[in-house]
Amino acid sequence: MEDDLEQNKTDTLVASAKSVLGVVPFAGPLLSELIGNLIPNQRIDRLTKYVQELETRLSNIQEKSIEKALSNEEGIDLLEEGFVQASRSLTDERRRYVANIVANGIDDESIEYSESKYVLKLLQELNEQEVIWLRFYMVLTIGGDEEFREKHKNVLEPIRAHIGSDERTIEKESLQESYKEHLERIRLIQPHYRIDRETGIPEFDRFNGKPDVSYYGLTPLGRMLLRQIGFEERENAGEIGVRS
Repeated sequence: MEDDLEQNKTDTLVASAKSVLGVVPFAGPLLSELIGNLIPNQRIDRLTKYVQELETRLSNIQEKSIEKALSNEEGIDLLEEGFVQASRSLTDERRRYVANIVANGIDDESIEYSESKYVLKLLQELNEQEVIWLRFYMVLTIGGDEEFREKHKNVLEPIRAHIGSDERTIEKESLQESYKEHLERIRLIQPHYRIDRETGIPEFDRFNGKPDVSYYGLTPLGRMLLRQIGFEERENAGEIGVRS
């Protein structure tokens, strides 16, 4: 009996998602087919929200671009990957990122479908805190980007452990540092080291023996990822906008 109730719930959610997809121009029938076959019996409620995001973006794309994606194996593969990731996304914001990447991959002729799928895979590797840190490095000006930094103060506030710090503080500092190390490891940010002006060689941290990092900056890949998920840098204004 419990299994039947769960199946009925799933069927209802699938029908709901398909009804939303049915009004998507050009792509609706294929997307409805994908949603029924790719992710059966789970997380359909998340997909319903995702396809609403995707519908908004597809409505602004030329018909020929959508038809091209639907007739291309890599284009269909990109759409499938978007559904898979959206089904695992816990927040509306994350689903919006996924929809932006998929729509950009379909709309922008300069972007290969395989590139967009790679960007999706990069996004999949990042948790919410790491996305915030990556976005933080888009504006390095001291005192700039105040609204964003205040909004995410709980994530971005530096954590400094010292001798005598409690275990939880030490753990939180380690986690914060690991976010930056992960972003660097997958080449989304890069360190800029302090240089000794007299010798011209990097200075070293006296505690860990590693080159002393002055600051981190975005790599071209990191900047591309931010642009694809919806963050835009407004020229000559030093401001950041988010496509919604």
